[in-house]
Amino acid sequence: MADPFYITTAISYPNGRPHIGHAYEAIATDAIARFQRLMGRDVFFMTGTDEHGLKMVQTARDKGVETPALAEEMSGYFRDMVAALNISCDRFIRTSEPAHHAASQAIWRAMEASGDLYLDRYEGWYSVRDEAYYDEKELTDGEGGIKLSPQGTPVTWTAEETWFFRLSKYQEPLLKLYADNPDFIRPESRRNEVMRFVEGGLSDLSISRTSFDWGVKVPGSDGHVMYVWVDALTNYLTGLGYPDDTENFRKFWPADVHIIGKDIVRFHAVYWPAFLMSANIPLPKQVFGHGFLLNRGEKMSKSLGNVADPIELAERFGVDQLRYFLLSEVTFGNDGSYSAEAIVSRCNADLANSFGNLAQRTLSFIAKNLGTLPTGGRSEPADTELRNQIAQITRKDVPAAFADLGLSQGIEAWLRGVFACNQYIDAQAPWALRKTDPERMNAVLETLVRAIRDLAIAISPIIPDASARLLDQLNAEGRDYAALEDEQWYDRLAASGFTLAPPTGIFPRLEMPAEA
Repeated sequence: MADPFYITTAISYPNGRPHIGHAYEAIATDAIARFQRLMGRDVFFMTGTDEHGLKMVQTARDKGVETPALAEEMSGYFRDMVAALNISCDRFIRTSEPAHHAASQAIWRAMEASGDLYLDRYEGWYSVRDEAYYDEKELTDGEGGIKLSPQGTPVTWTAEETWFFRLSKYQEPLLKLYADNPDFIRPESRRNEVMRFVEGGLSDLSISRTSFDWGVKVPGSDGHVMYVWVDALTNYLTGLGYPDDTENFRKFWPADVHIIGKDIVRFHAVYWPAFLMSANIPLPKQVFGHGFLLNRGEKMSKSLGNVADPIELAERFGVDQLRYFLLSEVTFGNDGSYSAEAIVSRCNADLANSFGNLAQRTLSFIAKNLGTLPTGGRSEPADTELRNQIAQITRKDVPAAFADLGLSQGIEAWLRGVFACNQYIDAQAPWALRKTDPERMNAVLETLVRAIRDLAIAISPIIPDASARLLDQLNAEGRDYAALEDEQWYDRLAASGFTLAPPTGIFPRLEMPAEA
């Protein structure tokens, strides 16, 4: 068994329903988790909801409901999204769980035992929307004299008794971490931003609040609840059973990668490793900050009316089609844009017209004219050339890209294989060979079936349902990446007398929605 692999999304803040940005992160993380499973690794994939903090209290008050009831309702919508988008998570965590409160209090005590917590008075700028504290030097002036955070959110002056974490103590250890482990923060642009921030000096961090009580209680300090980011980050430990020495914790920690949005890199690449250093817990191996998803190039906001419901998009275009579009269109790590027209255009071009049509016309031709898989054909150099090209793409190029989190690059490599097969079938014209050279036809069809099976396996982390349905039609036994090395599968299947039924198309052409 290969090494265990632990991957997480950021947990979503459920003060509103999930939007396409939440879906994008979940889909990308799911594709990476599925790829690692297909590589033979024992994967633990966690997502969930981050339910504490002042924002939740204010949203509940505005809606006239109790905060726990709001958390229960909203977390349910995120669970629904996970199910609707075929997200293969092993654990959906909620920070309101009693086990999470216990884990958060355990890491608090560990940081306290290291001498890194002290009680004092906090006065400074706080953004409720970001649940983040900001130095004066980070702020800009907005309209009407309002101060704005680096994220463009309003900040207010806050003054209260609070516990502090000695973040300043960890400036040099953090800089050493980044220097010794260049891949700890990816992509490089995020690493550079974080290093500049830490090199500018770190102030001690306020990590408790007394102005509300919705959160994890600070042990031994009545009236204090933990700063939401202390307990939010601890979820990555809770899901493995921390603080108990569970089998899961021993097997999967430290995390291989936290997949997060670029707007919360500071919390994951500065605060989180500092908390873990203080608590004497090993650090995660990597933090990857992906970009934003824009609607026709514009940032989504309720005021603009351009916030998309991911479940509606999946119902309209198809789950696998939405997954394929998002992961092929956007270079992972960069910002990207989507629109109904772009989804229809790319999915029709790549999936319906290219891969879907290739599979449909090949398998339909065999079902109609032969029934069983063709064997004993007369090979020519073109067959070997295509088989070698598909082997290079599916066994090396695609896995190498996916392993490096290059999701769009892996899909581009896969598409080269699809295009090569389409050029081959057009050049070889098996429909013409049926009358003139049946032996040659058999070799061409066998070459195509082998390629289609390998391409279906290679792309399955991106479009798992469609790939499975195609492989089912072929009665393919091996579905993981190791199966790509098995060259005898076709001979075994043909020898079994397998009869190929008329295939069902897996990628119907999409139509442009009327409102678009």
